[in-house]
Amino acid sequence: MTSLVARDSEHLGRTCIRICLVCFVISFIVPVAFAQQKKRVAVLNFDYGTVQSSVVALFGGNVDVGKGISDLIVQKLVQDGKYSVIERSALDKVLAEQNFSNSDRADSSTAAKIGRVLGVDAVIMGTITQFGRDDKNTTVGGGVMGNYTNKFGLGGVQKRKAKAVVGISARMVDTSTAEILTAVTGSGESTRAGTSLLGAGGGDSAQANGAYDMTSKNFGDTILGEAVHQAVDSLGTQLDTEATSLPTHKVQVAGLVADVSGSTLILNVGSKSGVHVGDTLDISRPVRTIKDPATGKVIKTITSKLGTATITEVDEASATATFNGTGPAKIGDSATTAQ
Repeated sequence: MTSLVARDSEHLGRTCIRICLVCFVISFIVPVAFAQQKKRVAVLNFDYGTVQSSVVALFGGNVDVGKGISDLIVQKLVQDGKYSVIERSALDKVLAEQNFSNSDRADSSTAAKIGRVLGVDAVIMGTITQFGRDDKNTTVGGGVMGNYTNKFGLGGVQKRKAKAVVGISARMVDTSTAEILTAVTGSGESTRAGTSLLGAGGGDSAQANGAYDMTSKNFGDTILGEAVHQAVDSLGTQLDTEATSLPTHKVQVAGLVADVSGSTLILNVGSKSGVHVGDTLDISRPVRTIKDPATGKVIKTITSKLGTATITEVDEASATATFNGTGPAKIGDSATTAQ
């Protein structure tokens, strides 16, 4: 009887261990799978042409508040974790290489083209519709009144209240079709009583030549900064709700093996072709070609799959991969998106 109880206890113990192991594996796999499903997006600088005169009055010069808003939206989306957001440096490099003007970037079809070069699923672009002051009890006209009394043009001498208002609109564009997938708006406002213009923040770090850092705490603590953050948070939250419903587009890669060193391959395709670290490509070799009997042109190539290559390093024009297959790869073998 004692032996039977011992065997049952041992069996129960093993069962519990198996259940724990399964739960552990599931708890690891599910977050990884979720992360892999994130949509890749790029955020373009927002257009601020309609509020540029207000910007000049507020800062005493032309500041690229469109870039500032864009940077804050990137920050918000990264923190929320619903999207995989392309690095700003990669976006700036593509924009410089493609030589797109600001007016071009406001066009959905051009934005989609930029997104295809970056290998993202969608591009977020938008407009600043309202940016500045909305003071009701004012005895002094608008405009800059000097570094001491009116750094941002908010409030002024003898004003009872200083009120900042910000409005932004954004649309998400499908990079394959240039279709607008969603359109959202965000708004914010902040009001402070008394004659104080800025409270905390708004110090001498503000610069008028387009270099003002809107992501800084110094700006965030100002009346205008508070309104900007409210608008960005509202817009970002709306974009987050659309994350799971957006289509994911698989980039089709077609390249060749350029170098072989043991199991390490160098391919002649890189980030410009949409290759990313962690991607898996099929490595195949042509075994037969079929020609049109009338013209003699090759109409189809029959290939034999040798194995797969997992990308470990990428630059613009090439990629390094680890090969795993039935036989050695050779220079000239094809590298294509895994089916």
